Amino acid sequence: MLNLIMKKMLGTKNERDLRKLRPLIDEINAHEEKLQSLTDAEVQAKTDEFRRRLDGGETVDDLMSEAFAVVKNACRRLCGRSFDVCGRETEWAMVPFDVQLIGAIVLHQGRIAEMATGEGKTLVATMPVYLNALRGEGVHVVTVNDYLARRDAQWMGIIYEWLGLTVGCLQNQMRPEERRAQYECDVTYGTNSEFGFDYLRDNTAFQPEDIVQRRGHHYAIIDEIDSILIDEARTPLIISGPAPHSSGQQYQQLNPAVARLVRRQRELCTRLLKEARSLLEKGDDETAQLKLYQVRCGMPKNKQLLHIMEDARARKLVEQVEAQMLTDMRKDEARDLREELFFNIDEKGHDASLTEKGCAALNPDDPEMYVMPDLVSELAEVDSDESLDEAARLEKRQAIQQHFTERSERIHAVDQLIRAHCVYERDVNYVVQENRVQIVDEFTGRVMPGRRWSDGLHMAVEAKENVKIERETQTLASITIQNYFRMYDKLSGMTGTAETEAEEFHQIYGLDVAVIPTHRPCRRVDSNDMIYRTQREKFNALLQQIEACHNRKQPVLVGTISVETSELISRMLRRRNIPHNVLNAKNHQREAEIVANAGQPGAVTIATNMAGRGTDIKLGEGVVQIPRDVVTSDLKLEDKYDGPSLRKYLEEHPCGLCVIGSSRHESRRIDRQLRGRCARQGDPGMSFFYVSLEDDLMRLFGSDRMSRIMERLGIEEGEVLEHPWLNKSLQTAQKRVEQHNFAIRKRTLEFDDVMNKQREVIYELRRSVLFSDEPRNQIFDLVTDAVSDHVQALIDENTAAAREDFIRWVNESFPVGMQSGEIESYEDAEALTDFVMKRVRRAYEIKILQENPDALLRLERHIILSAVDEHWQEYLRSMDGLREGVNLRAYGQRDPLMEYKKEAYGMFSELMDRIKQDVGHNLFRSATSVEAIEQFLHNLPQMYVHQQSQALGSGGGDDRRTGGGSPGARPAPEPLPDEPPGGGGTSASAAPHIVTEKVGRNEPCPCGSGKKYKKCCGK
Repeated sequence: MLNLIMKKMLGTKNERDLRKLRPLIDEINAHEEKLQSLTDAEVQAKTDEFRRRLDGGETVDDLMSEAFAVVKNACRRLCGRSFDVCGRETEWAMVPFDVQLIGAIVLHQGRIAEMATGEGKTLVATMPVYLNALRGEGVHVVTVNDYLARRDAQWMGIIYEWLGLTVGCLQNQMRPEERRAQYECDVTYGTNSEFGFDYLRDNTAFQPEDIVQRRGHHYAIIDEIDSILIDEARTPLIISGPAPHSSGQQYQQLNPAVARLVRRQRELCTRLLKEARSLLEKGDDETAQLKLYQVRCGMPKNKQLLHIMEDARARKLVEQVEAQMLTDMRKDEARDLREELFFNIDEKGHDASLTEKGCAALNPDDPEMYVMPDLVSELAEVDSDESLDEAARLEKRQAIQQHFTERSERIHAVDQLIRAHCVYERDVNYVVQENRVQIVDEFTGRVMPGRRWSDGLHMAVEAKENVKIERETQTLASITIQNYFRMYDKLSGMTGTAETEAEEFHQIYGLDVAVIPTHRPCRRVDSNDMIYRTQREKFNALLQQIEACHNRKQPVLVGTISVETSELISRMLRRRNIPHNVLNAKNHQREAEIVANAGQPGAVTIATNMAGRGTDIKLGEGVVQIPRDVVTSDLKLEDKYDGPSLRKYLEEHPCGLCVIGSSRHESRRIDRQLRGRCARQGDPGMSFFYVSLEDDLMRLFGSDRMSRIMERLGIEEGEVLEHPWLNKSLQTAQKRVEQHNFAIRKRTLEFDDVMNKQREVIYELRRSVLFSDEPRNQIFDLVTDAVSDHVQALIDENTAAAREDFIRWVNESFPVGMQSGEIESYEDAEALTDFVMKRVRRAYEIKILQENPDALLRLERHIILSAVDEHWQEYLRSMDGLREGVNLRAYGQRDPLMEYKKEAYGMFSELMDRIKQDVGHNLFRSATSVEAIEQFLHNLPQMYVHQQSQALGSGGGDDRRTGGGSPGARPAPEPLPDEPPGGGGTSASAAPHIVTEKVGRNEPCPCGSGKKYKKCCGK
């Protein structure tokens, strides 16, 4: 109560913040008035003046009012001129309003500006972009698709270029040199994917000239920030490469058997439903609800089940039995009921799993084929078998582990195929285009080309659809959207809907949300949600509403949550001969054109979710049926107009764009986005949402309150239920889902934060090597660390065996011919490390005398970078495995996140050790040419020859890339992969080579003894 009184007296925090900005608005307008008396050249000269003042010690905050005034004045001077924007002649007719100046200040302060659709967010961004670009560090403007990036770069680029700034635009398929040129501009437009993937590509580059983001991450403005930082934050950005092994063939082989199993499950569920229907008619509710429970576990989207649950009584029975089966008292009964099915489906978790009955049905001859073996017991049995010697025991353990791996992969493939057949629906979760499975973004309704589901799911869907199964990939580099954008020194954004997600923006990104008032009052009439029992009733009512609007020439925008629903409504409209446009994942190329024409009289447009964001729907002639002076006035919906109020008038004389939601989305923000498409800039508009109890949101997350109300009121088929209280009930269900999704994103980020710190270490190491003129120093730093670790182990153990092991490791790693007696006198670790490193450096000095000096720098970089990349990629795979399995530790009352951090710390320490070892191991096994290594071996002192030949021949470990070599082996050298695929190369004389073959055992020994290698150094 006290809070309510304080808000009434002082206003909300947002209102107080906006009041503080009013003096700044007056200051900007005062500066702009003075600028009107200057010539064009004098205004344009302000850019150089601002830069000089910044160099002189002033800050961008000091210049803000003047810089914003210059942009506003530039807009005023450009009015009436025509420009080419994306192939269309466009007349400039925009000068920022005061509310747009408020939005610009908010963006400059590093906050999020929530501005209603049609309020000119694109223009608002120009002022903070111009101001921050004056520092010459580059400003990135992030959009949701390539078209908007290109359009905004050309459209707003008119202002920037007039004021003397350069503008770049990133587009898909650009070459590295083109991208580099765009990043060198003062302002760069592009999508979040383009910026993120460029960052990842930069950190897999082998040459400094391949780096495109050279100026770092200083300031970014994100358009539709909620879409990018929340909706797309669930999926990390990943650069993949082909995996060494692919299980695509296994999915293809198992698919027919799984498809048969799914058919048997469907038949079983049909029989159970028939029995349940009969039992309900007889009044045996208790037995009937058990049958319905089984169908809910086996086929939750079964059409007959959904039809039965239209009845409030049946729905109540199912909800009761589901709640009861979660209790300890009935959990055994629940398990027994589920085991009568072939598999179980968790619709909320998008998961599926085989039962014992399903295992037997897949392979009656060997039901155990799809049951995980008891690995621990089998290994313990082998270890306790005293009849086996060590070699036989090892062989048997490997066979058991191999058998376990094969069976677990097979079971995993079956589970993924069941998910593909029963959980992931065509034209809902994905579409098939050009014989390829393309994922559909559940929030935007857009196809996401190049994206693939992980963990074999994508291959399972490809097998289900009988299209070509793409080769399995492995992660080469990855970063989450959250961690990429948190790298910017200053970040801000704009959207029409951020307030509902303000807590997440603050917790994850440290961004506050400011709600900017509209230039003119919003005159949208929002109706209560229309709630029906079944989808059939809902769609009939929705079509009647569309037909009524079409007949009175009122444009209609219908929002759907899936491609399937949009096509269903389209078919219904065709049957009624109502012309319309469909905008979904299958025809997104016409997105801007379809959305721009959606405001013409009588137009009907069906769009999935937020398709068309960024493009205004401008109303055609005759759509607005209230006088223009009313539109441009400050008249609000509750103000008196031609009777009781403007709201009442618009309800009786509907006009403007009518927005119809075919169902509630699981996020309130998406529904607000859809509603916000109408009533821009004071225009009238109206919105309706049609909901049924069969909608996914109501089935999965809605309470049984709605069905109880319908039962109590005796709602008949076709009757609608609507009331403001019911709107709140729906919003409560949406809040539950939003909280659930936020928890998932936050947990994902907590895990990725662990990797992010490690990623920064690795990428910083790569960059320091790439931009170093002396990578040799880094090589010897890493080698010194590796030697120091071995020396410390020797000092700690201090035995003859440890000394022999140390000598063996040194001679296998470096051609220094070290003898045991040389190190006996050393007791200090640092002194011994220095002694070994002097020998290593001396050997390397001999080696580089034979190398091609033009290629030596690239070779030294390659030695470090190849080691870093190979082990980092292996580490990413290991961390993926750890991430998947660590949650099981919660059953042992241990926090999975803490366990993950502990394991990750140990694994990362091992990773760095392996990188150091690999660098040392490859230092003398890499050369700019075969002749160089031959000459190097020839020039070594004779006492080293036998030992170094053996070391370089046998290798100090398992190295698949750069095994040992010698002149006698006639190795086949391999050019250094310094260029990206499709890129140019360097001259053959300057290309480093990696010696890749070992000496044959029957070939002459390279040491010159005249013996065979196997009788000499190859013993």
